[in-house]
Amino acid sequence: MKNILKKILNKEKNKKVIKKKTRTSKKLIKTKKKTKIKKVKKIAKNLKKKNALRETKKKDKVEVKTDPLRIPKNNEQKPEIKKVKKQDTEKRLFKVKDYVVYPKHGVGQITETKKINIGGIDVETYIMKFEKDKANGMVPINKQSHLRPLATINQINKCVSILKSKPKIKRSMWSRRAQEYEAKISSGKIYDLAEVVRDLNKGDDIMIDQSYSERQLFEKAYERLLTEFQIVMGSNLEDAQKKLDKALKRNLEKQMQKVEQKPVTEEVINQEISD
Repeated sequence: MKNILKKILNKEKNKKVIKKKTRTSKKLIKTKKKTKIKKVKKIAKNLKKKNALRETKKKDKVEVKTDPLRIPKNNEQKPEIKKVKKQDTEKRLFKVKDYVVYPKHGVGQITETKKINIGGIDVETYIMKFEKDKANGMVPINKQSHLRPLATINQINKCVSILKSKPKIKRSMWSRRAQEYEAKISSGKIYDLAEVVRDLNKGDDIMIDQSYSERQLFEKAYERLLTEFQIVMGSNLEDAQKKLDKALKRNLEKQMQKVEQKPVTEEVINQEISD
């Protein structure tokens, strides 16, 4: 009986051990499967990344080959550069012998139109002569919008009224005011020039101190305005200067002295009697 009982007990123990082993083996198999799946996923991700990098590298190589700015190597083919041989055509607004105002240099006369080759491009230009500076200038016809025709007589009369009005002097620093005056002069607008001349005019008052830069700006604006007055009025330089100085109340004593020094003739007497 004892032997039988021992055998039965041993069988039950063996069964339990076998069950435990099967459970553990199943768990191990499951874990192994999971690890394998994870590894496969990682490998797939890595492959995708590598493929993506390869594709980007290929694209970059293609872009580099097609890029015209890159310096080509000896083996590579140089890209063809198409040169523009002619400039876009535009209608000429001004004719030869016309007087024109160029903002940076003042009044100039167009002497001729010329085709000039600049960097392999044929450019049509106006050639201008500035008598005051004794220099020649060149302006492309495509940039003729920067030029301005001469003022009309009505505009000159308005300029005279601006010169007669009271000056508008700001209390800001001279450096700022100088920049504003310079911008007005370089704009080329006749009313702006008149305002600069009016504001910087000191008249015959010797007591007022005037700096070198202030005097320079005044003379620059005054000369440009004077040349335009002379050409539009069709008069001498002296007559145009008299008109300007009269509006600005400058050199009045000198003008009076000239009138007094003139000899009295029969024509003058007859004019006074008729008046």
